[in-house]
Amino acid sequence: MRVDKKLLTMAILIALGATDVLAGAEAEYVKTSKGELAKPILAVNHVCAWPNNLALLDDGTIVACIFNKPSHVWIEGDNECWASTDQGKTWHKRGTVAHAEPNTVRGWAAAGVADNGDLFAICAGYSNNYPPGKTGPPFRAWGVRPLLCRSKDGGRNWTVDNEAFRDKAPDGGSLWPFGQIVRGNNGVLYASLYSARKGIEGSERMYIYPSRDNGKTWGDPICMDKDNPLNETSLLHLGGRKWLAAARFRGLHLYESNDDAQTWHFCKHLTEDDQHPGHLLKLRDGRIVLTYGNRIAGKYGVEVRRSDDQGKTWTAPVRVVDLQHRDCGHPSSVELPDGSVLTAYYGPKIAYHVTYHMGVVIWDPKKSLDQ
Repeated sequence: MRVDKKLLTMAILIALGATDVLAGAEAEYVKTSKGELAKPILAVNHVCAWPNNLALLDDGTIVACIFNKPSHVWIEGDNECWASTDQGKTWHKRGTVAHAEPNTVRGWAAAGVADNGDLFAICAGYSNNYPPGKTGPPFRAWGVRPLLCRSKDGGRNWTVDNEAFRDKAPDGGSLWPFGQIVRGNNGVLYASLYSARKGIEGSERMYIYPSRDNGKTWGDPICMDKDNPLNETSLLHLGGRKWLAAARFRGLHLYESNDDAQTWHFCKHLTEDDQHPGHLLKLRDGRIVLTYGNRIAGKYGVEVRRSDDQGKTWTAPVRVVDLQHRDCGHPSSVELPDGSVLTAYYGPKIAYHVTYHMGVVIWDPKKSLDQ
């Protein structure tokens, strides 16, 4: 009797309860330029990170502004700048973006590079200072005012402006920055921040804040969708007046703007529930790649899809990395000089490492997405 080895392996995995492994057994995985399986690199250890804001400096350095504690912002912690000068192979701390005030946490940051080369970040977080007589979960009292942080030396030294960014969204909610700050036409910068009103389910609204002076001041925000809750959103400038956005609420939703981010229109659902948040990257050849976290039980990890027609259609997902816990993902990607893509992510557990960390995977889009 001839035994099908693949079926036998799957039967053994089921018997052992290895559903997380089984979920990826039939999946396609990203590959290197040599056609080999792209393996994750441990970039920064013992950090929750949320590296959804990778930025490329003019000299080719890759930087990430990340939360520096191994906790989902349940403890006091700072936001730090980590950098790689060898295209993602090794990472080193360059400086502290924002120190947490006493009894607060500075976990969230959107980051970008201005026309003059300055690296800057909008950094927010939570307070643990509950009103007298009230208690609650640690570091969930309320959102603290976003700080505008700027570095003129590639992330080593930072100045912090406590007043440059407004305290609340137009709807009165606390503000949470996310992802990459993107340059549009005429050097205008756009940052995505979402609002949330404490204790009001579905109150999240997505706002786009413009700056016309290299991030020194920020104009009146544009609400992406006044009628539907949205939060963590990745912006992509396609050129001219056209933009795309991958917005999170349960799954990911694609929005577009044809008037330079002034008005936005819903296009389609991109992913299932629990497949979020995402990041959009336009490659030099014009194609778009979407990376996102997959938090569906048994499928934890990061996945990537490709669009050749500016977001109208997308390929089937390919796995970037397998993870072993729901608290994972928050990817962002940059294209390297040789055409490879570096994708950063976070997670508390992976096959080769058990604590919170920031990892990166370097993969070839042609070898990975064109098969």
